[in-house]
Amino acid sequence: MLILNEPEIRRLVDAGAARTAIEGAFRALHRGEATLPGVISVPFRGPDGVAHIKAGHLHADAVWTVKVSGDFDPGDGRPITHSGLMLVSSAIDGTLLGVLADNGFLTELRTGAAGAVAADLLARPDASTAAIIGAGSQARHQLEALLEVRGIDDVRVSSRSPERTQVFVDEIAALGLSVRRCDSIEQAVRGAEIVITTTPSTVPLVRAEWLAPGAHVTAVGSDEPTKQELDAEVLARAGVIAVDDRRQTAAFGELHHAIGRGLRTAEDVVTLGELLEGEAAGRTSSEEITVADLTGVGVQDAAIAALVMREATRSQAARLEPRTASTTQEAAGR
Repeated sequence: MLILNEPEIRRLVDAGAARTAIEGAFRALHRGEATLPGVISVPFRGPDGVAHIKAGHLHADAVWTVKVSGDFDPGDGRPITHSGLMLVSSAIDGTLLGVLADNGFLTELRTGAAGAVAADLLARPDASTAAIIGAGSQARHQLEALLEVRGIDDVRVSSRSPERTQVFVDEIAALGLSVRRCDSIEQAVRGAEIVITTTPSTVPLVRAEWLAPGAHVTAVGSDEPTKQELDAEVLARAGVIAVDDRRQTAAFGELHHAIGRGLRTAEDVVTLGELLEGEAAGRTSSEEITVADLTGVGVQDAAIAALVMREATRSQAARLEPRTASTTQEAAGR
């Protein structure tokens, strides 16, 4: 059995490889070539937090995955803490093959990758200005992945913590990008061509009237029915709404709130898999508002875990090759 910790896992995968794996997962889910069970949620109070158990199996892979992750908000201004691990088992005989003690890193990575997939499908090709709401680890993953698919050179950041915002702004400036710390979410959103929300908010943060014509919005924070980052009017105004999974998003994504207000139905949306397979239309004009409502699905975890297992096996084989060659040479010398 393979046991990997977070530093080892970080050396094996990057944003580009993750995006390719996640694209494949969304395609497989749409084609019916994946198994996606429902989510188990365990809420906590004092401090506020939630644990999620998600699972998935891509039928083309010989493994399946169970992921346990947790997010806890200490409520005293400190960052939200993320944790987790993934268990990878054989889809042939059920044997436990790997324990990926990633401390939540793979969840962050695959969520960032999904955001990049959505932006690549829906954002204007010439989009260069991004507003990021939130300044935690997911904000960083979203920006890193977005830079892989769009030529972003201007970033605005707004979050509830001025200290964390400034740290994030300094990191972005070190990348050579123009960046501004905004005092309000409205200030960050107005004029932005891509808006990304990465918070655990339970009240709407982004209003429809702030969005510029042609803006694309990716919301990743709503993974519980009580969470909401976008005013439902944002979805009402959107020409295209893309989701990772209709059933799940209708239950607790941003779509859940728009359905509750009678502004949208589950039939109004397309899935990322449909867009990737060319079976649904994406953006139709440069002025159209587009939204990606991402709740995070278990097939993403299955895809990223399978990727890690493959890369770990390849890495181990590469380390063994010189030793084998040396041993062979020594034997020949004897």
